[in-house]
Amino acid sequence: MTSQPTRFAVAIPARYASTRLPGKPLCDIAGLPMIVRVFRQAEQSGADEIVIATDDDRVAAVAEAAGARVCMTAHEHESGTDRIAELAAKLQWPDDRIVVNVQGDEPLIPPELIRQVAELSASRPSSTIATLATKIGTKAEFEDPKCVKLVVDRSGRAMYFSRAPIPWPREGQETDILRRHVGIYAYRVDRLRTLAQEPPCVLEQIERLEQLRALWLGHEIVVADAIVPPPIGIDTEADLLAVRAMF
Repeated sequence: MTSQPTRFAVAIPARYASTRLPGKPLCDIAGLPMIVRVFRQAEQSGADEIVIATDDDRVAAVAEAAGARVCMTAHEHESGTDRIAELAAKLQWPDDRIVVNVQGDEPLIPPELIRQVAELSASRPSSTIATLATKIGTKAEFEDPKCVKLVVDRSGRAMYFSRAPIPWPREGQETDILRRHVGIYAYRVDRLRTLAQEPPCVLEQIERLEQLRALWLGHEIVVADAIVPPPIGIDTEADLLAVRAMF
């Protein structure tokens, strides 16, 4: 008996007023705006619905011209999770709908990873969030605060995320459990709503990592290693130039 493919939606939050790279969703990458590049990758994932959630008319116009569905959301959201929760409410998605949050600054995101995290969520119905990780390759990466580290238990449940090097090899031993977080998430709508109803917790504010709100509240985050290597996202001008060079 052949199992049915996982049904899921993709939500792409795209905020215009990025502090490090203003107007980031509209930055040109080999002739296409970044947000369109992200949308094209999502189209290949097998999602049965893709929606761009933005707070800016310029982003909306560009996305709609590329054939994307757009939902206007509020300016004041502090995280992509909160923006997607508003989107889910506006579209009246059912409680058990699986939604994958694909960051709007990931123009090279492999479609396989979008599908993988949706299937991980479907396979672990007890989880609030499903997400991915990959091995850390160098000492410099391990110590870089831009590289978000995570620790999981033996069942693949996240114990903590941090910009600090964790777990710290006190005796200097080599270890193959060092993992970098891949910033892609899958939620069920009812639990997404629950998270968005809570204020940012103190850990989230200290680390500037929105997933810590779920752990603070006692929710389960399930983690799997990415099946293909995740490419770089775009946070800075240097990242943008590096991705342009790839094209």
